Amino acid sequence: MSNPTAPPPYEDRNPLYPGPPPPGGYGQPSVLPGGYPAYPAYPQPGYGHPAGYPQPMPPIHPMPMSYGHDSAEESPVSDSFSSGEWDDRKVRHTFIRKVYSIISVQLLITVAIIAIFIFVEPLSDFVRKNVAVYYVSYAVFIITYLILACCQGPRRRFPWNIILLIIYTLALGFMTGTISSTYQTKAVIIAMIITAVVSICVTIFSFQTKVDFTSCTGLFCVMGIVLMVTGIVTGIVLSFKYIYWLHMVYAALGAICFTLFLAYDTQLILGNRKHTISPEDYILGALQIYTDIVYIFTYVLQLMGNRD
Repeated sequence: MSNPTAPPPYEDRNPLYPGPPPPGGYGQPSVLPGGYPAYPAYPQPGYGHPAGYPQPMPPIHPMPMSYGHDSAEESPVSDSFSSGEWDDRKVRHTFIRKVYSIISVQLLITVAIIAIFIFVEPLSDFVRKNVAVYYVSYAVFIITYLILACCQGPRRRFPWNIILLIIYTLALGFMTGTISSTYQTKAVIIAMIITAVVSICVTIFSFQTKVDFTSCTGLFCVMGIVLMVTGIVTGIVLSFKYIYWLHMVYAALGAICFTLFLAYDTQLILGNRKHTISPEDYILGALQIYTDIVYIFTYVLQLMGNRD
């Protein structure tokens, strides 16, 4: 049998499919085999739906779901600024860079104030004779510190946070300059060098070590309370009679405590430990580390220096 050379004519097709649809809709036979009436024609796609049926929605591509963090895959990006922002290295590095830029400016201002106090003799003599100026700066230091440390609104609101930080830096710098003016210039310079070496070593150690100082928050709170009580007792005793060894013990205790505080605050800024500081609190981070460094300097100065 030979194959047909042409398709069968239109009349030989299945009667259920009579041919192409007429214009305007998909055609149906007027009468189906068996005498059943035909269904009405369906409209062409794109020209609306029969009344009562909603318009079909376009297909939605399914989003991949994550059931846990896989180190081999890239972590999903979140628009919200929550605890996951520490997973972003760029956010973390920007925060750390901002904190240490502020600290650098603060330390430069403090060193300049100390240099003025120890090299300008009239100013040094004035602050020695007028002790009330020191206590005024101490009051400003305490007030601004409490506002920045305890009040989240002023600490995060620009430009009030910068203004308060500048006032705090000037007050603490003035206090440090007043204390330095009572010591020999050589002792002040040696104390600065020792403080710089200790601060750099502690910072590098805090960045590299696997020891999590932030997990020992209770211990650091106890250390702070012990240091405060010891300072009050020492101040009362020394006000009546100066005891050299008691003064040295308190200075050594203060230097050790604030060196540990520096390690603790540095790891709070890193963000990859148990407790962290929010990237919005860069003022608080700079405030804490700057205060630690200045207090280390004052205690080292008491240990190494000789009063004029």
